[in-house]
Amino acid sequence: MSVLFSPIKLRGLNLPNRIMVSPMCQYSAVNGEANDWHFTHINSLALSGAAMFCIEATHVEAIGRITPGCLGLYNDATEAALKPILASVRKRSKTAVAMQLAHAGRKGSSHTPWDGGQQIPVAEGGWQAVAPSAIAHKAGEAAPLQLDAAGLARIRDAFVAAAKSAERLGIDALELHGAHGYLLHQFLSPISNKRSDQYGGSLENRMRFPLEVFDAVRAAFPDTKPIGMRVSSTDWVEGGWDLAQTIEFVTELKKRGIDWIDASSGGVSPLQKIPLGPGYQVPFAQAIKQATGVTTIAVGLVTEAKQSEDIVASGKADMVALARGMLYDPRWGWHAAAELGGQVEAPPQYWRSQPSTQKALFGATTFGTR
Repeated sequence: MSVLFSPIKLRGLNLPNRIMVSPMCQYSAVNGEANDWHFTHINSLALSGAAMFCIEATHVEAIGRITPGCLGLYNDATEAALKPILASVRKRSKTAVAMQLAHAGRKGSSHTPWDGGQQIPVAEGGWQAVAPSAIAHKAGEAAPLQLDAAGLARIRDAFVAAAKSAERLGIDALELHGAHGYLLHQFLSPISNKRSDQYGGSLENRMRFPLEVFDAVRAAFPDTKPIGMRVSSTDWVEGGWDLAQTIEFVTELKKRGIDWIDASSGGVSPLQKIPLGPGYQVPFAQAIKQATGVTTIAVGLVTEAKQSEDIVASGKADMVALARGMLYDPRWGWHAAAELGGQVEAPPQYWRSQPSTQKALFGATTFGTR
């Protein structure tokens, strides 16, 4: 029996397998609002066979977007734009729908990746970014404004408002984005956080704001629904955030009721040196799981069914999350189930697609004609 296709429980959410579609920025929103691209993208991958689909980084305020094309959830219009998409998903799919709540911090006001991905000056239609400290992400860029007490409160409240909006939309789970050099990660990393108040300096102080955000969101979201966090397990830069500090952070999150850790890495500095390779971040998920006992999700060049099975079956992580692999093969979960002897949900319109050698792939199905 495939362990990858065995169930897992996250708080009140029962998932039939250990696969998540990773949150993937589409850079295709207008004024933070989802549109026909998101309708097609989300509905397609909700049929992938993964037990959970996570909506892309959804930003809690307009200046918290990475690019002008990034998705938001910060007013009535952004909430309303997601309603028909989620309604369609619920008609056709039993996949749980999560949402990643995010704030870009100093990496905000950027061009889309296919337009170079670099900072957009205010004079050219960009906006003033904010951060823990007034330190630019890279040399030659305009520095962000250092957040004061009012700014911290505003952003914390924005995360709460987005969580409440997500609940109104019927979202099943939330993931806070504490990775990839975005705002919560910026507070954690000594590379980007040079504050001298209670939010900077010691590890305890650097963890304070991300923990405050988690606490506030946890209090605002139904207790039966899980909340996880994506973390950068290391900055890949000497003197930066590292695995030992990540484990301390996750230990604090565990006390507060975190439901999973999505163990990624990097993003806070252009000086990073990442040794890319298949499953290169899996050891982070394994170390966090072993040290804390928190449910972990392995991400990062996890692309093959047998690779994923090994990660979960060997106890390196509890789940896997795929991004590029899902874009390349939007039925990845079906094909993995066929290869590993698992079973997935599929809409009846597609039942006749299962191979003749896989008659139980979609469970007990019947199909009659006359």
